[in-house]
Order: sequence, then structure tokens, then C-alpha cells
Amino acid sequence: MDDKELNLVDHLDELRKRIIWSVFAFLVFFIIGFIYVKDIYEWFVRDLDVKLVVLGPSDIIWIYFMIGTIIAIAGTIPVLALQLWLFVKPALKPIERKISLSYIPALFILFIVGLCFGYFVIFPTIMNFLVELSGDMVVTNFTADKYFRFIMNTTLPFGFLFELPVVAMFLTSLGIVNPYVLQKMRKYAYFVLVVIAVVISPPDIMSDVLVTIPLLFLYEISVNLSKIVYKRKLKKEQEWEADFSE
Repeated sequence: MDDKELNLVDHLDELRKRIIWSVFAFLVFFIIGFIYVKDIYEWFVRDLDVKLVVLGPSDIIWIYFMIGTIIAIAGTIPVLALQLWLFVKPALKPIERKISLSYIPALFILFIVGLCFGYFVIFPTIMNFLVELSGDMVVTNFTADKYFRFIMNTTLPFGFLFELPVVAMFLTSLGIVNPYVLQKMRKYAYFVLVVIAVVISPPDIMSDVLVTIPLLFLYEISVNLSKIVYKRKLKKEQEWEADFSE
């Protein structure tokens, strides 16, 4: 086996180790979420005027799995980011290691902020629209399964979308992207974000605008933050090259 094959095996072994740690963290947080499902459930239904119903025993266990999964995803994000950083750490310069490591807490914070935005802004907007749309046509009853699916579908995407600025900074610090590439991709990114906003929001123009504006704003923040990181990266590389040449 030559050096290249050995190097590949070492990288695959390291990747496997990082994946195992991430999966382990997911399972731990999933169990924690499973233990506190009742408290979390009561917090989510505190403002409901009706009591949720289930249509079968399997719905109950599905609620446990959904709530546990959301808690597990939120808790695993910083662990996953750390494992990714540890995987690419050998290829980074000392200054790049320090800068990229600082993004890990930001990933978790922005994910929580995105969840809060989805739950406190987008979810009630869509829910009220749909309930008012039904009017007196039907009796409004919610099954617990569909109610929590609805919450997850209207909040979880924003948790990931709100991480866009930090992801852009992290990839810029690694040299994978730069602000000029992000600027060239702007029109395509806008199109994708508008499509996402239209899909997850109610079919009225005000709701579409309410969801679209924050997403476009996030992209512009990502571009500007990428510029800052890129300029600092170039400056540090020039200083490093000057020190090395001396």
C-alpha cells in the first residue's frame, strides 16, 4: 500500500471517528428530549384553546420521536460543527484554526434564533391564516401528530437558514468560497430563497413578503461577513508570508 492509499485510509478512519461522535451526541440529546417530552409538550400547547387528540396509539410514540428529534438536532449542531473542525484542523493554519473555532458557538446561537423566529413569527402567522380561512365551514380539531408536524415544518427550516451567515464565514475562512462568488450567485440564491419563502408561507402576498425579506437579508449579511473574513484572511496570509520570507 503506497503513501497515498495510507493517507486516504487515515482520512477515512478520522472521518468515521467524527461521524461516530456526532451520532453518539445525537442519541444522547435524543434520550434527553425523550425524558422531558411531557414538559416540552405542555409548553407547546399552553396557548391552545382546544385539546389535541390522537387517532391511535402509534401517534403518541410519534410525538415523542418528533420532540426528541428536534431537541437532538439542536443539541448536536455544536458537536457536529466541532467534529467537522477537528477533521479539517490539520489542514488549517494556526490563525485559521482559531478563527474557524470561534464560529461553533455562533452556529448554535443562530440555529436557536432561527427556531424562535419560525415559532414566534412564522408559525402563528400561518396558523392564524389557516384557521381564519376555514371560518365556520368546519369544526376545528387538531391531532397531536399533525400539529407537531406543522410546528416542525414551519420552524426547523428557519433554524438551518439562519446559520447561512456563519456557514459563509466558515467556508470563506477555509478558502472554499469567497464574497465575489457569493455576489455572482446572488440572483440564483434570491430565486431559491423566494421559492422557499413561498412554499413555507400561506398563499397571500403579505405572508410571502414577511418570510422572504428576512431570508434575503440573511444572504446579504452572509455576503458582507464573507467580505470581512476574506479581507482578514488575505491580510493574515500576507503577514504570514512576510514573516516566513524573513
